[in-house]
Amino acid sequence: MLDLVKLGHRIQESRLARGMTLTDLAAAAEVSVSMLSSVERGQKVPTVLVLSRIADGLGAGLAALLAEVEQSRVIIRRAAEQDSVDEPGGWRRTILSPVVPGVNFEWIRTTLPAGCDAGEFPAYAPGSHEFVAIESGELRLTLADQIVDLAAGDSVYFAADLPHAYSNPSTKPCSYYVAALIMRARTPRTT
Repeated sequence: MLDLVKLGHRIQESRLARGMTLTDLAAAAEVSVSMLSSVERGQKVPTVLVLSRIADGLGAGLAALLAEVEQSRVIIRRAAEQDSVDEPGGWRRTILSPVVPGVNFEWIRTTLPAGCDAGEFPAYAPGSHEFVAIESGELRLTLADQIVDLAAGDSVYFAADLPHAYSNPSTKPCSYYVAALIMRARTPRTT
């Protein structure tokens, strides 16, 4: 099992060794200071995307960051460890998947209230993919300039290297799952 306290200490040690403050690393990693602080204290399980951003912000690869962190072939994420985020507009998303070093995969459950627009997500790096399955209600998925309306039981795949948006046009709540393989564009490291 991934030792969150050990991971947090490793991130903090790497940050301090580079003379970076929490604010410096948060800006470089494009994550909030509160998220970074919680990860460093071992209080929050970072998503794969957040962990990858932190590694990039440190100028280290994800594998190097996790090299000394205890790893296992079976990683369990208990319900109490799942991060739920209440977003503006009343929608909620829960990261269901465990963080697996070297695997850029997330499994997310989202609930949109009636009439809620979750907004547009930017295009991810080439090679990114999303699968969406509707549990209940109706979902409007906008892929660049294409609109796809989905209902309970429907599913869709799309290459996530284009802007995409989720909204609930109906008068009832909508719950859906997203399985996402999100690639990060490599930034050149300075030595």
